[in-house]
Amino acid sequence: MKLKKKKVILGLFMILFIIAVGSAAYLNIKGKQEIQYLTYNQFLQQINRGNIDTLYLIDDAKLEGKLKNGEKFETDNPRTENFKEMLLKNNVKVEERNQNTTITSLLGIVGFVAIFGGMGIFLSRQSSQQASREISRMSNIDVSEQNQSAITFADVAGNAEAKESVADLVDFLRNPNKYSKYGARIPRGVILYGPPGTGKTLLAKALAGESGVPFYAVSGSDFVQIYAGLGAGRIRSLFKKAREEGKCVIFIDEIDALGKKRDGINGSDEADRTLNALLTEMSGFHDNDGIIVIAATNRLDILDEALLRPGRFDRQIEVGLPDLNARYEILKLHSSSKPLSEDIDLKALAQQTVYFSGARLENMLNEAAILAAKENSPQIELKHIDKAFYTVIAGEEKKDRSSISLMDKKITAYHEAGHALVTKLIAPEYKVSKVTIIPSTRGAGGFSMSIPPDRLYQTKREMICSIKIALAGRAAEQIVFGEDQITTGASNDIERATETLILMLRRFGMNNKAGLINYDVLQKGKTFSIERDILRESKRLMADLYHDTKDILQKNISVLEAFAQELLLKEILNEKEIDRLFKETIETAS
Repeated sequence: MKLKKKKVILGLFMILFIIAVGSAAYLNIKGKQEIQYLTYNQFLQQINRGNIDTLYLIDDAKLEGKLKNGEKFETDNPRTENFKEMLLKNNVKVEERNQNTTITSLLGIVGFVAIFGGMGIFLSRQSSQQASREISRMSNIDVSEQNQSAITFADVAGNAEAKESVADLVDFLRNPNKYSKYGARIPRGVILYGPPGTGKTLLAKALAGESGVPFYAVSGSDFVQIYAGLGAGRIRSLFKKAREEGKCVIFIDEIDALGKKRDGINGSDEADRTLNALLTEMSGFHDNDGIIVIAATNRLDILDEALLRPGRFDRQIEVGLPDLNARYEILKLHSSSKPLSEDIDLKALAQQTVYFSGARLENMLNEAAILAAKENSPQIELKHIDKAFYTVIAGEEKKDRSSISLMDKKITAYHEAGHALVTKLIAPEYKVSKVTIIPSTRGAGGFSMSIPPDRLYQTKREMICSIKIALAGRAAEQIVFGEDQITTGASNDIERATETLILMLRRFGMNNKAGLINYDVLQKGKTFSIERDILRESKRLMADLYHDTKDILQKNISVLEAFAQELLLKEILNEKEIDRLFKETIETAS
């Protein structure tokens, strides 16, 4: 590498030298071409006329000079003894030169090139040394170490199964001899996978805290580098530090940034080198007794199979969204240090927060505490919880709504009324807890909050109902205002409906024409042309479901009108008002 650098520098120096010499020679030749030649007799005539300004005496057969009009000339040197005296008597300036000017200028240029070439070599060496120091520094990855983590399993609520699986490792770290008697080895790695905000990092910290061992936290993106070998060097540096501690927990967040599947096409040598370094460190070539690697990811399916085999990541633990009881425990934990009003029912709040992660629940309670503090309220009241709930979901309500036209309000009212009405008609097990036409800071003109039942699985009927509910807003717009007046407000609804429909066709086998086939598996690594068939069936099904949704709204148009008018009047309807209005209008319509 160094030899190559030297060759490059030497080559650049030679190019500069050649350019300099060539330029000087060119300028010298060009200068000579501009000098006129005078015979000696013509030269004497110009002296007699007083036209000669300066004559240069050079050790050569030729003389050079300059006329008073600025023109340069050249003539023969007579080499007579009194030649200089004759010139001076005729008021001609005489200058003697003992060196060839061309050679002098060339030597000056060579010196100039030599000085700057030397400076370039010096700066190149300094830059090379600085780069070496920088790469050496970057190879030593910074890690977050907590010798005694303050977090324990008491700080982790919900996900009882995941917590139990991780808690087994505490005994391994505390009493390794107990297991060595039975020939059991400590698991080298554990992968925690699941949606964001479900507590994967918290579980890793709790393991280190309960075990009383150091905790090293890094991110998978810390190892993704452009310098060759740098990512692998960081891996080795991390495990070297860990081995110096003897027992510790290494936590790698977002491991999918480091350990994606290698297909040999879209990968890179540096990414493969980094992943191979991690695989080597976890394969048992080094004495890693007492070191547990915990990795977290949201996408287990994209990880390389070599990472997931036994002996590396021995355990794969799902950390999913909390169920009803888990949400209640999480709410109790995070509210224990907050002054809650007595009328707040945490169990009812847990039922309302279906599909909330632990982080989202904590965020909701924190937003409620902030709202209470702003009002200088003695306690966090139900109104604060309610406002925080919808702030987390849809964003803050816009304060200034003066720019919203009456027509926009009407469109929003019928749109949201369509969602609420179809939900009440086809999915009575859903709770419609709130409908509003107040725009939010996240760009929504309003929203209808439907809470699905808390179940482990989704049925085909429930998925079809969710598609119809999503399409109901656009259907209401078309029925009331006409095809030409439909708006962009349904963009998010159409996106959710499309995602659900594609999952039914491609992954869950919930369509007779598509069959009991997972098309993602079928297409993996193959060249089957199935997208056109999927698209054709998707468009057909979506059109049928949209037609059914419009029929439902057409048959209950009076109820839709009542819902929309009530929304225009009050702007917000809560669950009790929605239930009362629905019951009254349905009875009146029938």
